[in-house]
This record gives sequence, C-alpha cells and structure tokens, in this order.
Amino acid sequence: MKNYFVLLVLLIVVSTSFAQENAQWRGANRDGIYQEAGLMQEWPVDGPELIWHIEGLGEGHSSAAVTKDAVYIGGTELENGFVIALDHSGKELWKQVYGKEWMDSYNGVRTSPMVYDGIVYVMSGLGKITAMSVADGNILWSKNILTDFGSENTRWGITENLVADGDKLYCTPGGSEVSMVALDRKSGQLIWKAKGNGEKSAYCSPALIKLANRNLLVTHTSNSIIGVDAETGTLLWSFDHPNKYSIHPNTPLYKDGYLFCYSGYGKGGVMLELGEDGGSVKEVWRNALMDNQMGGAVLIDGKIYGSGHTNREWFCLDWKTGEVLHSAKMLSNGNVVYADGKLYCYGDSGEVALVDVSNGNFEKVSSFRVPFGEKQHWAHLVINNKRLYVRHGSSLMVYSIKAN
Repeated sequence: MKNYFVLLVLLIVVSTSFAQENAQWRGANRDGIYQEAGLMQEWPVDGPELIWHIEGLGEGHSSAAVTKDAVYIGGTELENGFVIALDHSGKELWKQVYGKEWMDSYNGVRTSPMVYDGIVYVMSGLGKITAMSVADGNILWSKNILTDFGSENTRWGITENLVADGDKLYCTPGGSEVSMVALDRKSGQLIWKAKGNGEKSAYCSPALIKLANRNLLVTHTSNSIIGVDAETGTLLWSFDHPNKYSIHPNTPLYKDGYLFCYSGYGKGGVMLELGEDGGSVKEVWRNALMDNQMGGAVLIDGKIYGSGHTNREWFCLDWKTGEVLHSAKMLSNGNVVYADGKLYCYGDSGEVALVDVSNGNFEKVSSFRVPFGEKQHWAHLVINNKRLYVRHGSSLMVYSIKAN
C-alpha cells in the first residue's frame, strides 16, 4: 500500500511540473513581443552560437512552442502529421501522430502547437484539432471543425493557431452555419457557436482582447474582420476587409481601445476604434503600403513594424495616424518578433537579422543565413530563455542569444 501511495505522489508531481507553463503562437500575448532581457545586442560575424539542431521534421511551417520543460513542434511523415516533444538538449521525449496533414500545395504542417494547462493542442490543415497530454503525448480527444460544423476548407489548408482561455478553446470553422466556436478544452465538446456570415475561415489566428466588461475575439473571415463575445459567442460586429485571395493570416494588434488589422496582396492595414464595450467599431485610418502577407507585425513605443508583400520594403507606421515614419529594403520580406530592444526579422530568402530601430530607422546590426532545412522560410521565430528557435522545413535550429 505504501508503494502505491509513493507512486501516486510521484505521478502527481510529474503531471504538475508539466502543467505550470503555457506557450502559444507569437508569445504570451500573441503580439510577437518576448519579455526577455540580457540578450546579445550584436552577433558574431557568423551569427550566434548554434547550440543544437534536429532534422527529420518533414515538410511544414510550424514554429516551436517552448516551455521550461520541453520544446514542442509539428512535423510530417508521408501524409501524416505529428507533434514531437524534445528536451532542451534536443533529445526526443515523445512523438505522437495525429492523422493526415495537408499535402496538396505548400505541403506540411501549418500551425504551431499550443501548450495550455498541461495539454498540447494542434490544428491540422484539414481542420482536425487534437489534444494531447504534455507528459507523454497521449491523445485526450480530437475533433474536425470542418466536418462537424458543415464548413469548407480554404484553398491552401486551414492555418489557424489556436487560442484558449479558462475552460474554452476557440477556433474559426467559418461558413453559413457558424463563424467561430468555443469548445471545452478538456473534452472537445461544443460550448457555443457564433453566427455564420457565409464566409470561409481566412488563415487567421484570432486575437483575444480582455476589456473591462467583456472578453473579445477578433479574427478575419474571407472578406471581413469580425468581433465575437468570448463568453457567449454573440457576433458583435463585422467590418469589410477583402483582398485578392481571401488570405488574412495576421493576428490583429490591440492597444488602449484601438485595433490594427492588416493583410497582404496590396490590401494593407486599417485602424479601428472599438466602442467602449467592444460591441462596435469605426474606422480611424488606412495604409495600404505595409501589406504584410503572413509575417506579423509588432507594436513598439507607438510604432508598428513589419514588412510589406507586394510593397517590398520594411515599414514603420505611426500607431495613431498610420503615417509611414520610415521604410527600408534591409532584407527580403518576412516575419518579425521583438525582444530586449531589438527586432528579430526572418526574411523569405533565409536571412535572420537583428535590427535596431531606436534611432528612427532600420539598422541591420547583425545577420546570418539559415544553414539547414529546405523550401520556404515561413515559420515564425521564437525566443525563450535567451534562445532563438528557427524552423526551416525539416530542421529546427536553436541558437544561444545570451549576452556574455
């Protein structure tokens, strides 16, 4: 009996240690800002030290989800997708196949795993959500949001990084029946569904905005920006925002009652002012120049930083007016995150750059070329515990960016 009691205590300790830290798309607030300090302000000529890298992830564009316990990332084998958990030396802890992945165009896993309260969630390009235990990868439940809610897939496969809060997991099937749904995180059962607007999901990873009297979900459907009450699923408002291919992958940025939503293919961005309770929006300004396709943007000291798409420059916009404060062709278009006073930019050409914007321009301080992997450089950068995580196709590279 004593031995069974000891075993039970150990199991509780282990499961608790794997449930203390969450990790999601583009950082704690989904805004590309990583709260790190003590990072190098300049890299060696050949780039920061490569601590370790792994191969064998297969095709895909998933970024890493990193906690103090492990690194979680998606990959593909033949037509199937998987999530692999690694320790902080790159050793495999577990690997779980969750079923078929998108293999029709720009093949491979699209979305990044999300770690929330002891569970790893992943969305396949075919619309299947799978929940796994962080401890061993055991599948807890799965659900296909396209077949279950009568929705159609997008042209290049659904590409939504999931968001959770409390007992709810949110996602966007799209269509005539529903726009968004909330699922019970632990069981996958439906909690609510928001009214459909007849538009497909649009590759967007929603923003969860916590207002004084309401939590608000903001995302894109094919031709619109929508706001949904996160507690009840009420569709509060819709704002027209079409572009050429109905592709809107960027998570909206929010600050102090204002919401910046932006897309590629020449569309650019629009600033919306939220009503006091989040139940309405009105347009403040537009700027078509920073037409970021899927690389995200960051808001630093009242300035928006990101690259264009058809407009092949990097831009700095004034948050209040939308005015272009400065722009530069410092590297190819790509994705951007921010930490410890610097931008970290990953260009589509495979160059990773450390960029200083403190002097009112884009100053490329240091850069290096990604040495491993293949095909598109689309996975977003991740920073955790003074390490930089770079995914390129079948390879994940981990660099030390700790200052001496």
